[in-house]
Amino acid sequence: MTAPPRVETTPDGLRARLAGRRVAFVPTMGYLHEGHATLIRAARAAVPDGLVVVSVFVNPLQFGVNEDLSRYPRDLERDLGVAGEAGADVLFHPDVATMYPDGFSTRVSVSGVSDSLDGAARPGHFTGVATIVLKLLNLVRPDVALFGEKDWQQLAVIRRMVRDLNVPVEVRGVPTVRADSGLALSSRNTYLDAGQQARAAVLSSALRAVQAAYRSGERQREVLEAAGRAVLSREEALTLEYLTVVGGDMQEREMVDNDPMNRVLVAARLFGVRLIDNMPLDSTAAGTAG
Repeated sequence: MTAPPRVETTPDGLRARLAGRRVAFVPTMGYLHEGHATLIRAARAAVPDGLVVVSVFVNPLQFGVNEDLSRYPRDLERDLGVAGEAGADVLFHPDVATMYPDGFSTRVSVSGVSDSLDGAARPGHFTGVATIVLKLLNLVRPDVALFGEKDWQQLAVIRRMVRDLNVPVEVRGVPTVRADSGLALSSRNTYLDAGQQARAAVLSSALRAVQAAYRSGERQREVLEAAGRAVLSREEALTLEYLTVVGGDMQEREMVDNDPMNRVLVAARLFGVRLIDNMPLDSTAAGTAG
């Protein structure tokens, strides 16, 4: 049995633990699953002689009014087990007062890539994400930071922030991990029972329908998106927020080019749970497999 990682709860303790070491960092909100474990293993591979740090912090700044902050799943013992088995050395678990002390008044806003889709559906969400990620990067000071591609727009926001603010870190995206059904792994899947999770796999089926239309030669964005919506329409419990094809800049275009960064993204509510997913438009694009 692999030993659990060392838990640090304060910035001073964290800095002392990491001093002089090469570091790979995986920020999370906890309730770790195989998707997170994949990120941690990728972090271990990135710094074989260094330290892997995983943060567990449910960030209140990225939850909107009436969102699921109070019921977001938490289980630190589970997190320690998953993180340790995957190769983490340190688990940073600060409390809210540590990250947002009295008088905290600074926010990080990344315009452009954050304005549409989840940015429009969840006002303030990406400001909360960018703020906490920048704080964590400043505290951990990693050489490499790894993020899951399942949150594709979030990854785009973080990449833009790091570039624009000259943050000295390499940001790596790691392909989405899926259940056998095709459902993207997510901590929020725990809100669904087994039967509901099986039905939620309709999201990945819709994305693959868009990929198939693209492979057949279709390049009109609206026609590509219609192929995905046709699949989603078969699930009566689903309420669609968006299904769209965007380029690497998160912008929609009437005609789709052959850029390997093109992505099809979907967000929908099923059985009261909001789920997101995405895949590369070109399923054969090197390094972009969903």
